[in-house]
Amino acid sequence: MESLRQEARRAKGGGIVAIAASAGGIVALGRVLARLPAEFAVPVVIVQHLDPRHDTVIAEVLERSATMTVKLAEDNERAAPGTIYVAPPNRHLLVGRGGLLTLSTREPLHFHRPSADLLFESVATAYGSAAVACVLTGTGDDGAAGVRAVKSRGGTVIAEDPGSAEFNGMPVAAINTGAVDFVLPLGEISAVLSDVVKAGSS
Repeated sequence: MESLRQEARRAKGGGIVAIAASAGGIVALGRVLARLPAEFAVPVVIVQHLDPRHDTVIAEVLERSATMTVKLAEDNERAAPGTIYVAPPNRHLLVGRGGLLTLSTREPLHFHRPSADLLFESVATAYGSAAVACVLTGTGDDGAAGVRAVKSRGGTVIAEDPGSAEFNGMPVAAINTGAVDFVLPLGEISAVLSDVVKAGSS
């Protein structure tokens, strides 16, 4: 673990953290967010696949675990450090320069709205080497194209170890792109995220 953290401290990320999850994601996100410090130096943006037919209480559920403020993202708000923004059901979440958040009703991408690929591609464009993308448990391959975009701009990519994921489809798809910098058990992701962000901020 210590060598991984030393490597993380040399990573270039640190402007924004984008996390994607699907099946099993609420529990996994709760564990990751609980171990991030309240003074986290960058915004965190999240795509969790949700049933669009129902209102969601995901922000309230995640805030029970997180030390930071958790809220549903709003259109045209600016992401602030130390705050976690969750894509609302049935809306794509995109991030522009300076952390400007946009919610979109464009067609689902590969059956998903919100789409991890679109979120990751947007942070890659807006933040370049300061973007950090993280793929957690889930079925399917949403996020795989997006991690390629983040890596191509010099950003940092983390995937949950398929062995610790409740559903390993999304992590495996991300890892198979060859764009993942760190493959980590769920319990180690928060520490590496913190180290990558600190390295990018220093």
